[in-house]
Amino acid sequence: MSTTDTSTTDTSVTEVPRRRRLEPDERREQILDCAIRMFGERPYAAVSTSDLAKDAGVARGLINHYFGTKRDLYLEVVRAMVGVPPMETVKLPTGSVRHRVGVSVEWLLKSIEAHGATWVAVTGSEGVGADPEVQRILDDADQAAAERVLEIVGITGEPNRDELIAMIRAYGGMAKSAGREWIVRGSLTRDQVGTMLTDLLVTLIAETFPKLR
Repeated sequence: MSTTDTSTTDTSVTEVPRRRRLEPDERREQILDCAIRMFGERPYAAVSTSDLAKDAGVARGLINHYFGTKRDLYLEVVRAMVGVPPMETVKLPTGSVRHRVGVSVEWLLKSIEAHGATWVAVTGSEGVGADPEVQRILDDADQAAAERVLEIVGITGEPNRDELIAMIRAYGGMAKSAGREWIVRGSLTRDQVGTMLTDLLVTLIAETFPKLR
């Protein structure tokens, strides 16, 4: 007695969803995000555009297309790490001086926390070295950050504005060192760094600034 095999073989093919084609701005942002991470993981000399392209899943030519050379890409990383958001995108805090200072310090801590190793590298000596263009970007960022602090705490139209700006820039240097203690050495916690930077800036504004008037 024979039996008939009525089973059928499924010959259908499951279609793999196609990857969405990224827009140019999205592709550029993808490359930049990979570069931010990689420059935080390795010294500048150990990062190659080939590795960056592989990590970003793009052809190496796209890096040249969007950024130029590896150094040009690194300069974009520096700008991304230290840039101050445009005023039109920021809602200035209100309330007491301490509250307003606390908001600005918290913004800094979040920036450090997001890209700790890369932030430390580009603001310190671990990056590309003594590069005048990098230094110009850092200096411009320090100036912009100092001016933003004065805006946040409501100090405008001061005749000795240049001296106040210089003091805030000096404070910024200590903030970078505090970030290094937190991220690299682990000798301070995030909360300790936040408390220290808030207390020092409040003291600078409430006690030191009036002595210049």
